[in-house]
Amino acid sequence: MSETTGKIDFSYEGGTYQTWYKIFGDLKSGVRPVVVLHGGPGLSHHYVLPFKDLHTRFNIPVVFYDQIGIGESSHRRDAPKEFWSLKLWMDELDNVLQQLGIKDNFDLAGHSWGAMLAAHYVSHRHPAGLRHLVLASGAPSMALWVESTRQLLQELPAELRATIEKHEKEGTTKDPEYEKGMKVFYDKHVCKLAQWPEELLTSFGAMQADPTVYSTTLGPSEFTIIGTLKDWSCLDQIHTINVPTLLTNGADDEAQAVCVEPFFAKIQKVRWVTFANSSHMAFFEERDRYFELVGKFLTNA
Repeated sequence: MSETTGKIDFSYEGGTYQTWYKIFGDLKSGVRPVVVLHGGPGLSHHYVLPFKDLHTRFNIPVVFYDQIGIGESSHRRDAPKEFWSLKLWMDELDNVLQQLGIKDNFDLAGHSWGAMLAAHYVSHRHPAGLRHLVLASGAPSMALWVESTRQLLQELPAELRATIEKHEKEGTTKDPEYEKGMKVFYDKHVCKLAQWPEELLTSFGAMQADPTVYSTTLGPSEFTIIGTLKDWSCLDQIHTINVPTLLTNGADDEAQAVCVEPFFAKIQKVRWVTFANSSHMAFFEERDRYFELVGKFLTNA
């Protein structure tokens, strides 16, 4: 399998940064590539590496990159909180497409926060070269995301829920008791595999090594959003998305129907598939079926 890595210079607000990327396949092969946006904000690209299956199974070139602030790309631990904005990540995506020479013909797939970024980017900048869009386990507003995750929190045993809420209120989210409670939530709604894949552990490790982006934009957890993205929404724009769009989520996903349904209702050319045996990581939990679906969508739609 052809594999290329590199770094792209990215100028933003008077500074120059580097965006690290990895490509499976050949961007000059004549086959339209797909660019994969990872989640978080602040997880590294590693956990979405299963998307390389699109290359091995369908010969689609697949582009991954670490968004600024995480993984192998430039970090900004000293940045003011206003630095971490949708404009930053949209400009970075524009730069990746431009520098790799694929802006005139590409597909876009985003997972979790990556799906939110993808929806915002497409509905605001309407890139002329985009042909297909995959929105996996995302939401069109942070308010809907919180509604979904807090609904799931309420379904946990009362004692466990009380423990999580207590530590978030008191700011003691490093407490082992809190971490133990969150593991119960994650094992049910983030990844249900008994053994978490190494790529997923690597991404969480990268976030723990530098939590700047996650803690600044979101806050302490998936259901207590107090950071710079707490009021984010592109609900009023998603009806302008006019490329064929595939929505995916899992039955036990953090992104429940309340998150996905507005995409389905408002996007013009859309299909929605829920994976019955998955949570937030259907591409790990039902890998073969997941990439058969996505690959056929990207090549046949």
